[in-house]
Amino acid sequence: MVAGRSYWIAIWYGILFLGVLGLLSSLYWGRQTRWKNVDELLRAVGTITVSTGMLLLLNGVVSGLGQVLLVLALICFVVAFVLGRNAPPAPPAERDRLDDDEDPLPPAGA
Repeated sequence: MVAGRSYWIAIWYGILFLGVLGLLSSLYWGRQTRWKNVDELLRAVGTITVSTGMLLLLNGVVSGLGQVLLVLALICFVVAFVLGRNAPPAPPAERDRLDDDEDPLPPAGA
C-alpha cells in the first residue's frame, strides 16, 4: 500500500494532462519547423507513458503493462536526450544576420 495513494493518483493525472498538452504543442510546432523537434515529441510521449504506467501501478490494474510502459518511457527520455544533444543549432534568422560592413554593436549614445 502506498501512503497517500489518492494524492499520488491525482498528481499523476496532472502529469498526464501536462504530457498531453506537451504532445499537442509539439505536434503543432513540429508542423511549423518541418519536424525538427523530434526530441520534444519523444519527451511528450515519455511523459504520457510514464504517467500512464504509474497510474496503472497505483490502481493495481495490469501491473505488468505498467512496468513495460515505465521502461518504454525511460527509452523515450534517453533517445530524446541523445537527439537533443546532437541537434544542430538553428541558423540565425535573416533579420538577425549582419552585413560584412555592419558593426555588431551600435556606437554608445546613438
